[in-house]
Amino acid sequence: MEVDLFLAGAIGALILLFYYYVAKKYEYFQSTSIPCVKPTFLLGSSGPTMFRTKDVTAHMNSLYYTYPESKMIGFFDLMSPMFMVRDPDIIKRISIKDFDHFVDHTPSMSNAATDEEIGGESLFGNSVFALRGQKWRDMRATLSPAFTGSKMRHMFELVAECSKSAIEFLTAEAKSGKRLEYEMKDIFSRFCNDVIASVAFGVKIDSLREPENVFYQKGKHLLTDGQSLWLVIKVFLIKIVPKLSEKLNVEFVNADLAKYFKKMIEDNMEQRKSGGIVRNDMIQLLMEVQKGTLQHQKEDQESNDASFAAVHEPNVGKSTHSRVWTENELIAQCFVFFFAGFDTVSTCMAFLTYELTINPDIQNRLYAEILQTEQSLNGASLTYETLQKMEYLDMVVSETLRKWPPAVVTERFCTKDYHYDDGAGTRFDIKKEQTVLIPTISIQNDAKYFPDPERFDPERFSRENRAKINTGAYIPFGVGPRNCIGLRLALMEVKMIVYYLLKDFGLEPTEKTQIPLRIAKNLFSLEAEKGIWVELKNRDA
Repeated sequence: MEVDLFLAGAIGALILLFYYYVAKKYEYFQSTSIPCVKPTFLLGSSGPTMFRTKDVTAHMNSLYYTYPESKMIGFFDLMSPMFMVRDPDIIKRISIKDFDHFVDHTPSMSNAATDEEIGGESLFGNSVFALRGQKWRDMRATLSPAFTGSKMRHMFELVAECSKSAIEFLTAEAKSGKRLEYEMKDIFSRFCNDVIASVAFGVKIDSLREPENVFYQKGKHLLTDGQSLWLVIKVFLIKIVPKLSEKLNVEFVNADLAKYFKKMIEDNMEQRKSGGIVRNDMIQLLMEVQKGTLQHQKEDQESNDASFAAVHEPNVGKSTHSRVWTENELIAQCFVFFFAGFDTVSTCMAFLTYELTINPDIQNRLYAEILQTEQSLNGASLTYETLQKMEYLDMVVSETLRKWPPAVVTERFCTKDYHYDDGAGTRFDIKKEQTVLIPTISIQNDAKYFPDPERFDPERFSRENRAKINTGAYIPFGVGPRNCIGLRLALMEVKMIVYYLLKDFGLEPTEKTQIPLRIAKNLFSLEAEKGIWVELKNRDA
């Protein structure tokens, strides 16, 4: 009896100690000037997304508007204190001026390789997204020449080939008498899959005519795995016990799928080396990196300024570096462009077609610009330069990225203690190894920065109105040196498929079109609850 009482008392004491430990964790912001969202025990503010009681947009907004007058607020990711920036000027300060304090992404989704950890096996961990410190700077500098306007001109034909093939398929379906009612995220995912296969992997895939092809199915599984319960468990482990997760080799990305894509790239590179094959794609550029022949080229002003959504490339690591990259480290870059580009670009395309479908006046104006452009070509093929000059198309794409940014949040990891004081009453300290969250979708839909934010209005991005936009409040591709390196390729894909699609087809709602759209309760992604259903009407019918 006494033993039982002793055990019960010991267990009770341990529970109390654990409760006290967690409670003390949640007192972090009490000693600061930063207001804090009230945490839930053990879950902090992460419960709604982990258990999918809210979609990611609603969750971000619930945090963002808790203290609407504050420029910076605190919250907890499970038990870790985090900062949320609500002010565009602080976003620019952290991401650009004081970038040296916030060089990295938070190392919580992979065993990201630091400067000392060269040659690891993780593809995601060796990608330019996950790399940290000097190793990231070196990789960014190495890859920057591959994503300039001049290189996009070289890749233009590969993207155009995929675009024309997709439209030819849809045209043939229409001529056969079929009703062209599609879930547009599915259609565009297949298109983006073919583009990535061609541009990043050097292989030709046709995912509309061959819907069950292995490349597409593997890629889809790679991404749907990102919404699985197992991923939630892995994220929980990585965040709660990072050291143990690293020893157990817990990876964000499915290892078998990573091996499949890695082997495909290795085989392609070997074929090119043995056969002397040259192709204007990502693999060719990485092979040039291996040989040390990929060089920075001076970009013309038109290429840099062609799209409002394009972030100007800062001079981060533009000098050449003598680091020698392993084949695995280079292959990792192809892999991450698949991982990043497959879903985000198709998401942008799907929401864009939704807005054109429910806003026929905007659709008609864009179609008129496309017709005018087509006439100016006099039968010649569309070019990169011509696509870049289409002002209204850029306005429509920019507004889509404003209202529906595929990357709903971004973050920065503090690499050395940081003190902020704007001289106007806002002061705070961020310690080394703490995370700053930037709620992109909340800021870009805040009426303070974009009046009547629910209205889809491309005129916000007209030449006359651009100057009114606070650049710290419009960040669909991130901001500062750590912005999305593949943004020009993404913009080119979106604009090109919209050009060819709208040239031959009108977009109309169907009985399946959800108006207004509701967002699915996924862990990370921006996805329509019931899909985005649109009927394509052949203009020649």
